[in-house]
Amino acid sequence: MATQTPTQRSAAAKRAAATRKRNIAKRSAASTRTSARRTTGSASVTARTSARTTARSARTTGNRAAQTAARSADAAQTQLGAVAISAQRVLYTAVGAVATAGDAVKQSALTYTNAGRLARQLNQFERRGARAIDRGRRQVRRRAR
Repeated sequence: MATQTPTQRSAAAKRAAATRKRNIAKRSAASTRTSARRTTGSASVTARTSARTTARSARTTGNRAAQTAARSADAAQTQLGAVAISAQRVLYTAVGAVATAGDAVKQSALTYTNAGRLARQLNQFERRGARAIDRGRRQVRRRAR
């Protein structure tokens, strides 16, 4: 696997956390629905069970519903955090590209304003050009054979 930047790792971790929280919220919602069905069933047979049991069951259902809502909100918040980190990566990439271009311009200005550096750079260009031409000649000779 390729090496990841800290921002990439953070984004992946946030996405994974959001998925886990979403799954927990789904399970919690299913449990709340089950509890509500039980409470409804218990309320319809109040003659056999006490009102206290039905009230306790209704309280439990209410608590589970509140817990489910909190978990869903937490999952949504975590997912928003993952999106924010992805946007942050885009910003960092753009700023990094601009900084690199700025450094290149600064280096070029330093090179071409100093006579010694300019002469060295021109010699380097000359050597590189000679190598490129020689490489091209060798390729042509190889193809001609």
